[in-house]
Amino acid sequence: MHNILGSGLLAVFAGAIVALLAFVPFVAVSYRRRGGLTLWRTALWAGAAVYFWAIWTYTLIPLPDGDAYRCAGVNLRPFEFVDEIRAAVAVSGRYLTDPVVLQVALNVLLFLPLGFFLRVLGGRGILIAGAAGLLISGIIETTQLTGVWGLFPCAYRVFDVDDLIANTSGALLGSLLAFIVPAQHRGVRKSLDAEQPRPVTRRRRLLGIVCDVVGVWLLGFAVSVAVQAAIALTLGDAATFATDEVASLAGTVVSAGVWLVVVLATGRSIGDLATRVRFTNGVLPAWAARPLRFLTGAGAYAVLSALPAPWSLSAFVLALATGALLVVWRDGRGLTGWIGRRRLVDDRAGVVSPSVDGWSAARADERR
Repeated sequence: MHNILGSGLLAVFAGAIVALLAFVPFVAVSYRRRGGLTLWRTALWAGAAVYFWAIWTYTLIPLPDGDAYRCAGVNLRPFEFVDEIRAAVAVSGRYLTDPVVLQVALNVLLFLPLGFFLRVLGGRGILIAGAAGLLISGIIETTQLTGVWGLFPCAYRVFDVDDLIANTSGALLGSLLAFIVPAQHRGVRKSLDAEQPRPVTRRRRLLGIVCDVVGVWLLGFAVSVAVQAAIALTLGDAATFATDEVASLAGTVVSAGVWLVVVLATGRSIGDLATRVRFTNGVLPAWAARPLRFLTGAGAYAVLSALPAPWSLSAFVLALATGALLVVWRDGRGLTGWIGRRRLVDDRAGVVSPSVDGWSAARADERR
């Protein structure tokens, strides 16, 4: 039970990291392929990320302890599990709860989500699902057979051809089960209404802010780690200064610099680009409006997050305050729009977000 729980927690942790790394690209692709982002599809992709790691954690972990290592056997006889089930059931009389039956059922169930995700998220049919199930199961079984490719002297788990059959069957069943999802919600093909303009809601604005915050943090963290590693490899013990402070400063400069270049070039932050929103022309010229967009958004967050504690907490406060301002400004335009008298629109056809005077009035104002 402890191993099962540990493998599950490891899969959730690894899946969460993958989901975080892919968050901004995922939002951008969703708005371009499907016109928006739904909770249903987001949950499916997050589940797929966790499931991918669960396959490996549940089949390869825990690795054997060196003191208690024992070489495992090999079963190359197909459908031997049929005889094993018959013999076990004849003794126990339990058709559904016998451990031998449960072992086969769990092998099928473990790969059932693979076929489901391949059809719903990837738009792939039953043949691809079967081939993927066989391939992944084969890699897992071979990894076990070779002792993690030579890391251990021999196989630490039984190489069983019946596992290949059960896993492949699970993937095939999952592909068939995916037919319960309506066809318009399956696959990666571009939706017919993907280019149809949509209102810039508060939720959409908040999603763009989250993209900016996550993007700035991830890029800054990656640069910081790379700089700190480079200093350690180059200078080693000769480094007499605080490498973590230098690395943090480098991360801040790079992340803030990237966002500044994007905003100055496009007038929009990366979060704006991901969620396909832009600001209309206001009372300020572009040379003033674009730096303002940077300073009232990701730029301020990047700079504040690099300050030492407790000042770095002001970045967190800024993010919360920015989200709170979405309540104050009904159209979600924030400080950038308020100072420059600019309004938010969908970049596909200039549809203006709802204003205090109503949706139709906002559209009429934009057409003038």
